[in-house]
Amino acid sequence: QVQVVESGGGPVHAGGSLSLSCAASGRTFTIYSMAWFRQAPGKEREFVAGCRWIPRGTSYTTDYADSVKDRFSITRDNAKNMVSLQMNSLESEDTAVYYCAASSFTLPGRTSQRYQYWGQGTQVTVSY
Repeated sequence: QVQVVESGGGPVHAGGSLSLSCAASGRTFTIYSMAWFRQAPGKEREFVAGCRWIPRGTSYTTDYADSVKDRFSITRDNAKNMVSLQMNSLESEDTAVYYCAASSFTLPGRTSQRYQYWGQGTQVTVSY
């Protein structure tokens, strides 16, 4: 079993920055990929950024949605079983509930159904 918990959400002005953290616990050795998704009111959940790695490996591969490319950065801390999402140059369109997800698949891609474990979500609100 794997548990996922996000933190770091909150209000921020447009152009500002915010950092989100996601901690995984339990059988984390079965997790080979983690990602951030977001969902705004009335909209479908969308992929934001993700990372995948080789078991016992120290390096990881990242993937970003075009809408956040060059603004967001996802990093993995294997020792702490955590992934972080550094968000810069935030825009009003970034307002959403951000979810952290973990997958036992090595190549879950951007498909939400390929991620078995989800956090409760953390609200990010970008004001003008």
